[in-house]
Amino acid sequence: MFIQTEATPNPATLKFLPGREVLVGEPRDFRSPDAAAASPLAMGLFAISGVSGVFLGSDFISVTKDDTNWAHIKPAILGVIMDHFLSGKPVIAEGGTPVAEDDGGEEFFDEDDKEMVEVIKELLATRVRPAVAMDGGDIIFKGFKEGTVFLHMQGACSGCPSSTATLKNGIENLLRHFVPGVEAVQQV
Repeated sequence: MFIQTEATPNPATLKFLPGREVLVGEPRDFRSPDAAAASPLAMGLFAISGVSGVFLGSDFISVTKDDTNWAHIKPAILGVIMDHFLSGKPVIAEGGTPVAEDDGGEEFFDEDDKEMVEVIKELLATRVRPAVAMDGGDIIFKGFKEGTVFLHMQGACSGCPSSTATLKNGIENLLRHFVPGVEAVQQV
């Protein structure tokens, strides 16, 4: 098994590509070993000293580290990923429901804005999420209020030094262009 690695815009996060499907459905972001209890793969990665976050995408795994040097933990990360896929264990244990650390409640928006919110979600799904997934992360719609779109960034995008530029120069400009009424984008 050959696992490729890619740098992300976040120097604390590396993207690992095992060359196979990782997760079906919505991506999962684990920020602690407790939150990762439903994922044998994430648990194995958190067992490595220096790992502070694990993000599982459709065909990649983004691993975030603390101030540990990548040279010290990258071989162990590659070993855990290889061992996991060779073992045949599931990525998410059967019946395992991951703990939602940053659930923050339901989406919020005025019922009068429902059509606008649907357009915003469609643009995020078709234009934004594929781009941030290439950088090892994800972005989730949280709400819309008084012209401001509230988004949550995950994986490599969470804590990335360039995430503010991504939000303001990329996503905000895109949404303002296509959705009259959007004035700003804010991270939650």
